[in-house]
Amino acid sequence: MVLSSIQIDQFATEGYTIVHHFFSKEETVTMCAELDRLVVAGKLRNVSTDGDGATPSDAVMNLQICPLSPSSDIFRALPFAERVREAVRQLIGDEFVLQLDQIFLKPPRHGGGTNWHQDNAYFGIPDPQQGTGMWIALHDATVANGTMRVIPSSFRRVYDHERDPGSDHHVSCVVDEETEAIVPVEVEAGGVLFFNYGTAHCTKANDTDTARAGLALHFLKSEHRALREGWNPTVLSGPDYSRGENEYGTIMEGRWEEYVAAPGCAFE
Repeated sequence: MVLSSIQIDQFATEGYTIVHHFFSKEETVTMCAELDRLVVAGKLRNVSTDGDGATPSDAVMNLQICPLSPSSDIFRALPFAERVREAVRQLIGDEFVLQLDQIFLKPPRHGGGTNWHQDNAYFGIPDPQQGTGMWIALHDATVANGTMRVIPSSFRRVYDHERDPGSDHHVSCVVDEETEAIVPVEVEAGGVLFFNYGTAHCTKANDTDTARAGLALHFLKSEHRALREGWNPTVLSGPDYSRGENEYGTIMEGRWEEYVAAPGCAFE
């Protein structure tokens, strides 16, 4: 088993669980090298605004690439890694798809956070426990550099969300940080936070002298994949699983391990 029974129980009862050192040093180096390539190629954009939801901010930088997989064969291969698929299977059950992949990069000293929200405010599935985010720390994530924060068991209620004026497309909800039992998720690079679609979470500003990035994959039970017309998710388990051939015209299973063994071998 990839996850312990304690971690599985925590996800079921509190809506999240933390897995330190989920990825090896070699895997983390591969991810960071590919992120660096995407940055140099200008693939990330600033989603922070000047408070009107439209005008790009010059003072606050919250850099995002979404969706991620069309720009990177390496990150496209990551969800097919057996440890990733097995961990998701342990948390939400078999027959699931990849719904979304993205990276947020907070530059040094003026990296902006992402305000409180529940992912189900975007996705709208009937039971938020049937979807999970997998947030991967690409750099050491600490309170000082604005790591992810979660509210345990918050999936049991629905927060009111409104359009976030500090972002060009996000929504956000109001959280009383003085009274809520907020958990800051501190993990070394390669550590992972799993949280279901109803778990309220946010990140804070990065005021340190080094950048901090997080990679987020979102997985969903296959029965909900038709919720959006024209949406073509990546099937990762169940009878329709083709190891990526149906989606990408080639077998993706096993390619993640190849890229880690020989990083930089196939960039797009």
